[in-house]
Amino acid sequence: MLEASNNNELKPIPAKRYFTIGEVSDLCQVKPHVLRYWEQEFPQLHPIKRRGNRRYYQREDVMVIRQIRELLYDKGFTIGGARQQLEAEEQQDSGVNSQNVQLLISELEDIIRLLKN
Repeated sequence: MLEASNNNELKPIPAKRYFTIGEVSDLCQVKPHVLRYWEQEFPQLHPIKRRGNRRYYQREDVMVIRQIRELLYDKGFTIGGARQQLEAEEQQDSGVNSQNVQLLISELEDIIRLLKN
C-alpha cells in the first residue's frame, strides 16, 4: 500500500482512530465529493456512518483511499481497472494468509506431538 513515507506530497496520517471526510480530503488531497463517489465504486471503502449520516473513516480507509488515488492519478488506471487491481491484491493477500495459517497449524501440530512424547 501507499505509505505517507513513500509519497512526499501527502501528509503523514496522524495517530487517530477516526477521521472526518474533511480531514481525509486534506490528508489524501482529494475533494470530499470524490471520496463519496469512490465509496460507491470501491467495495473496499466503507467508512462508518453515524448521526446525520456523517462519515468517519478509519486509518485503513485512509490507506485504501491513498492507494486508489495512486492507481487513478499516478498510474493512470480507470475506475474499473483500479477496482480490479484492488480485488486482485485482496485475493493475493488472502491466499498468502491462508498459506501462513496452514503452515502455522502444521507447526503447532508438530509441537503438540513433541510435547506428548
